[in-house]
Amino acid sequence: MKLVTLSQAKEFKNSDTCIATEYPLDDKDINGAVIKLSGRYPEKGYVTNTVCKELAYVIEGSGTVATADETQNLHQGDLVLLLPGERYYFEGTLTMFMPCSPAWYPEQHQQIDL
Repeated sequence: MKLVTLSQAKEFKNSDTCIATEYPLDDKDINGAVIKLSGRYPEKGYVTNTVCKELAYVIEGSGTVATADETQNLHQGDLVLLLPGERYYFEGTLTMFMPCSPAWYPEQHQQIDL
């Protein structure tokens, strides 16, 4: 078992609209973060994870997630799976728990400007 307490978590400001609280599991196969969104992330274009699958479970709030092919509404209790290489953005006022497998790392996260 591995417990990571809130006092061990690290907060990162990804943009003016997106704050991530990452919980350091030190496990290469999976990790997790709580994301607080107030607007659009990224602010323009899309982002993609080139390696990891990313789940987004909506703890509270509502908004949308969009890919190049579709847009879906998100509400409390919804879950969305984003696959490696899938371009996406989130928009709304959302708090989400986002585990990634394999564990997310910054170098595989890419911004795609249009």
